[in-house]
Amino acid sequence: MAAVPIVVEPAAARPLGDVAERLARFMRPGALTLAALPPLSLYVHLPWCLKKCPYCDFNSHAWRGDAGALPESRYVDALVRDLEASLPFVWGRRVHTVFIGGGTPSLFAPASIERLVAAIRARLPLEPGCEITLEANPGTFERERFHAYAEAGVTRLSIGVQSFDDAKLLALGRVHDAAQAHAAVEEAKAAFATFNLDLMYALPGQTLAECGADVEAALSFAPPHLSLYHLTIEPNTYFAVHPPPLPDDDLASAMLDHIVERAQGAGLERYEVSAFARAGHRARHNLNYWEFGDYLGIGAGAHGKISFPHRIARQVRLRDPAAYMAGAEAGAAIASESEIARTDLPFEFMLNALRLKEGFETARFAERTGLPLSTIEQPLAEAERRGLVERDLKHVRPTPLGFDFLNDLQQLFLAEPR
Repeated sequence: MAAVPIVVEPAAARPLGDVAERLARFMRPGALTLAALPPLSLYVHLPWCLKKCPYCDFNSHAWRGDAGALPESRYVDALVRDLEASLPFVWGRRVHTVFIGGGTPSLFAPASIERLVAAIRARLPLEPGCEITLEANPGTFERERFHAYAEAGVTRLSIGVQSFDDAKLLALGRVHDAAQAHAAVEEAKAAFATFNLDLMYALPGQTLAECGADVEAALSFAPPHLSLYHLTIEPNTYFAVHPPPLPDDDLASAMLDHIVERAQGAGLERYEVSAFARAGHRARHNLNYWEFGDYLGIGAGAHGKISFPHRIARQVRLRDPAAYMAGAEAGAAIASESEIARTDLPFEFMLNALRLKEGFETARFAERTGLPLSTIEQPLAEAERRGLVERDLKHVRPTPLGFDFLNDLQQLFLAEPR
């Protein structure tokens, strides 16, 4: 069931209404009752890359040097204007984590990231020890650049390595090679107390031995956190039109089993379906997503989820970077605002919470959705009957079978068509 729209705007965006009017709509009495608002995070989207990868369906845009200098200053100004316009909707709430994603945020100079982080700190109350993550790619790596990001206020780096194999990097259309990947990870390890490595498997033509070599290369750095992604063909990508030869399901499953075994053997706990971490190094920003927390999203195409006492709303920013900058400068960066339908909330919650190996506390369902646990009793009972979850009075957890067949488990909570 699609979200019930409050206002949906075309990309050119006429004003959504003044702030007081919009806020009043969200604050009015409704069918939900949230006893407390969940933790709040901030997501900042920087949309440019050196090159669009053939598998990528994110809102990213290749920036060619012949187009002139990247408009870093104007874009940061737009982000600040966007943030200022959003403050009434999160007024008084503390921010637990900040994630600067893309695109390739490490295309932006450390001075621009420092100005952005300072602007955020000046306008939002950040929790002490707030996690501030920046995504970086080895193809934009320069010696000492990562140290400069740390000095700019970034506390955690997430490095999009994807593979340490030159042939596989070429097949993925990445702009870096294995040597650059090794150098970037070494620099991150020296500059940050915690960092993440992104690694992909089931790559074009990949064998089990090649997958194993990639894992060993990643583990050789003793990363505090490892994110693991199965390469899938997404619509509206180059690979969707020109699909490469990929490992079959059995081989991909064998790769995953091998990676899990080696990562856990190296002291990394698989705490989420695609995430492994050492003690004390879980991704707090991502945990907030998986625990159905709130997040304000600013930047081109950014999505946000904001809770109010009687409803939960989503916002989407203008997708095109030029349109976004112009919109933010005019106080109209939002492309759409919508309320999540009551009937969709169980699926939205379970879509996230069941990704966690530890599942969720039963009390959290009512706390985060405003709905009684009885709302999901029927699909929970069916999931338990199929051996996909186990539960007691306080917790619901996916079983190993439920973890392996996560899509089947999550779909049990879809709302019936009206």
